[in-house]
Amino acid sequence: MADYGRVLVSGLVIGSAGRLLLLRADYRQYPSFPRGYVTHLVLGIIAAALGAIAVPALAEKEYTAVTFLALAAQQFREIRGMERDSLESVDKTELVPRGSDYIEDIAKTFEARNYIAMVTALSTSLVVYLSDSIAAGVLAGVAVFLGVVYSLKGEKIGDMAEVVAAKIEFEGPLLMVDGVELMNVGLAKAREMYLTRAIAVKIIPRDDNARVTLGNVGQRQALVHNAATQLGVRKDVDEPEFMPSSGRNTESGDIVMAIFSMEPDIECLIEAVKRTPVLESSKRKPLDSPAGRKAAD
Repeated sequence: MADYGRVLVSGLVIGSAGRLLLLRADYRQYPSFPRGYVTHLVLGIIAAALGAIAVPALAEKEYTAVTFLALAAQQFREIRGMERDSLESVDKTELVPRGSDYIEDIAKTFEARNYIAMVTALSTSLVVYLSDSIAAGVLAGVAVFLGVVYSLKGEKIGDMAEVVAAKIEFEGPLLMVDGVELMNVGLAKAREMYLTRAIAVKIIPRDDNARVTLGNVGQRQALVHNAATQLGVRKDVDEPEFMPSSGRNTESGDIVMAIFSMEPDIECLIEAVKRTPVLESSKRKPLDSPAGRKAAD
């Protein structure tokens, strides 16, 4: 067997480095650290190793070894299920839950990142093998990594809608935001606190695709959770009147949201909403269909 040391090591290193670059904890604190870092980094190294070894296996006509790639894909799907179960368990303890759609989106993301590590390692090893140049392989691996990551970059709410400040008012005990009813707030003290300390936004979709996507209940729950996570929320358990909430204007399709936050800064709330990811499960494109385009005219 030829010496494939350079091929294997190059693919393993670049693939693992790519997974390490994608391993970061943001305001959502997931993956948790350090335990979550270790778990996902080890899985990324395994994925990179499988991608790197595929080229020598094919070169030596060891086609049965390539079946490990199929086994890896199955294992990564199981990892997605594990992440989903873990997040669903944690979600029960959140003051403002993520919601099942947001959890599924996160689980898909972590599954996809292992595939990115595998593809990066595979492309690096292949170019090193064909060109006998480690530098060329590294450049190819970096280019593939950047290209795949860019292609998988999802939309944000700010890409499909305008977010502006909205007015909070009451009609009797009913909490209203720009004329949209959100909830019943029975306590006079709570209503007074909303009027003096709560903030609200209106999300105006730019087209019919955005209108349908933003109307999804899971997407709206992700909006509420993101805002509460970044700005904080002035509530404890068993205080439903202070739960951040959203509603839909059924005439225009606009979404309104009110939150009783720890940091009542409307500009920060607008920024948090704009940066909320558009969930794959909520994305709809009625304008891509003939009936949808005709109805929008």
